[in-house]
Amino acid sequence: MTPISFLSRACPVCASTSARAEASSDQRAEDLSLDQLRPYWSGLFKKKVFFSYDRCAACGVLFAPTYFSDEQLEQLYADMAPNMEVVPTASLEATQRGYWDVTAGTAPLDGGYLEIGPDVGYIVRLAVAEARFDHYWLFEPNGAVHGALAQAAGNAPHDISLEMNDLSIVPDRSVGLAVMVHVLDHLLDPRAMLERIRVKLKPGGVLMIVTHNEASLLRKLMASRWPPFCLQHPELYSPASIKTLVRRAAYQKVEVQRSVNYFPIDFMVRQAAYTVGIDLGKIPLPKAALGLKLGNMITLAHV
Repeated sequence: MTPISFLSRACPVCASTSARAEASSDQRAEDLSLDQLRPYWSGLFKKKVFFSYDRCAACGVLFAPTYFSDEQLEQLYADMAPNMEVVPTASLEATQRGYWDVTAGTAPLDGGYLEIGPDVGYIVRLAVAEARFDHYWLFEPNGAVHGALAQAAGNAPHDISLEMNDLSIVPDRSVGLAVMVHVLDHLLDPRAMLERIRVKLKPGGVLMIVTHNEASLLRKLMASRWPPFCLQHPELYSPASIKTLVRRAAYQKVEVQRSVNYFPIDFMVRQAAYTVGIDLGKIPLPKAALGLKLGNMITLAHV
């Protein structure tokens, strides 16, 4: 029986209640209590436990119809380790440089800069060095990284806020570029967030979104062991479903392409071994990084 403390919801993109079951873990999260789920909240190499995903019959998005409430998420994220802590900083920087290079070739690099969930400011640092933004509006709920984020912004005019949902401090129609890297698929109401950001973009402005791609070959090969099937993702997107979401949020044009991510060889080998049930433990492996189009995508939404 589903615990009544969890949230029951319709499709977060189109509000349809018609969906079919598609992916679940052997031990389903919806059959456990919040306290029983805490040990599975973070960490890649653990027993898989996640909320079952359904495919919306109306718009095609993959989403969890049973999920944590806002209050439960606040508790869980407060105890969460930094994002992708197992991946070295150099690989993260190379990956984020790729996101920036793709976006900088399309978006206006003036007016305001807005980022939801900038972490320590990988892209902020690049934007300060290479663009002409007149103000940086940074919404980061993890207060522990605000010092590093402020350093990334340097002497550029900036505001850093713990609040992600209230963008009222940002002037309407003032932002040239808005950025969300691995944030959208963590939100209970992604369409509302896209609509709030759209109001802040100036004519010709661009929203850049990075998400996992649930239609990727990697997802098909790994099946239920695919890492993005986890407790942190209430929904997951394909190129088709994210286009549907962005268009429903009233953006005028949307482009989607696979993104390059840099991962150390040892990380990828351990992930592959984990997929077939092998724990390599502390066996030494090469640490050189490779850039691969491996399961993520970048979406550019234009107003």
